[in-house]
Amino acid sequence: MSASQIPPATAVPGDDVPTLLVKIFGKDRPGITAGLFDTLAAYSVDVVDIEQVVTRGRITLCALVTAPSPGQGTTGSSEGDLRATVHSWAESLHLQAEIISGRGDNRPRGVGRSHVTVLGHPLTAESTAAIAAAITSSGGNIDRIFRLAKYPVTAVEFAVSGAATDALRTVLAPEAARLGVDVAVVAAGLQRRAQRLVVMDVDSTLIQDEVIELFAAHAGCEAEVAEVTAAAMRGELDFEQSLHARVALLAGLDASVVETVRKEVRLTPGARTLVRTLKRLGYQVGVVSGGFTQVTDALKEELGLDFASANTLEIADGKFTGRVTGDIVDRAGKARLLRSFAQEAGVPLDQTVAIGDGANDLDMLNTAGLGVAFNAKPVVREAAHTAVNVPFLDTVLYLLGVTREEVEAADTHAE
Repeated sequence: MSASQIPPATAVPGDDVPTLLVKIFGKDRPGITAGLFDTLAAYSVDVVDIEQVVTRGRITLCALVTAPSPGQGTTGSSEGDLRATVHSWAESLHLQAEIISGRGDNRPRGVGRSHVTVLGHPLTAESTAAIAAAITSSGGNIDRIFRLAKYPVTAVEFAVSGAATDALRTVLAPEAARLGVDVAVVAAGLQRRAQRLVVMDVDSTLIQDEVIELFAAHAGCEAEVAEVTAAAMRGELDFEQSLHARVALLAGLDASVVETVRKEVRLTPGARTLVRTLKRLGYQVGVVSGGFTQVTDALKEELGLDFASANTLEIADGKFTGRVTGDIVDRAGKARLLRSFAQEAGVPLDQTVAIGDGANDLDMLNTAGLGVAFNAKPVVREAAHTAVNVPFLDTVLYLLGVTREEVEAADTHAE
């Protein structure tokens, strides 16, 4: 076909063009959508918009179409005939039909678009009402709602327009804390679907344990180390000083304990699913840890991670010296490593995701395009972009718009 033969694109109807909103309700079955548009085709109408949802076997189908003109279509009939024909078709299938006259397309969405993901365990009607009201109070309009997952948590996503993303976060964060639900707000757009980099903390994030405490248990100083660790994670102690103080307590411990500790490490529920799914989606995944390469190197190999960086316990004559070697991976170091990984991966910082739980993760969380506080200390929850307070690491996928059905389908196809 030559350029001169290409038909012109159909123009979006102006505000003065008569349109009909055709709504169909009832028990779902195969062929309803095709049947409706077969019925409408006889009137040569143009399709302006379509929306369909099926909930527990009940269909709601909406079609916005141009109104037929007298003499238009194969019937040569008018809008009144279209209405009668659609109602007759619906009744024959035991469906309900509603047809609303109007003009033009849908009302334009407001400037400023965001995805608001709500995680509940369970998600109550009270929480849903409060979140919806908070969105409205911020000047936002809810354009669409759909469920991302029904287990291990209920996750729903609101497509919101008319309010700035940062303003929505500010309004929704205190409501989420009050209600005991998790709410994440991310800007809409192509970047959400772009290839990204996800970088995680390790201790109490990717894994359930604090690795230095596992080593300390074998050295007989677990309680003392745990006390210092907790103070450091709360931000009460300088991380580097606390690290040196804790590592010094391991002096003289036989290095053969490394293999034992590796076996003791417990992945956080959902960690394998998160990494596996991200890799299938084309993401690159890394870890940065205030812990030790003696463990993170094994995790990198086991999970197929792209990047891993941590502190290294010094070993001499088969025993820990009580010191670490090389640059310290501390709060500032984690943010620096995120930037380094992003540069190596060729991913802009605004397309990165960081996940962590402690005060030493804060710089990294605030450097990333999306910082997720995972079962974090209060100081971290308050400062991060969003917080997840359920014990399943793969719930982070929902913040990226990935549904549980998509995860399961990918697992099935890979088997």
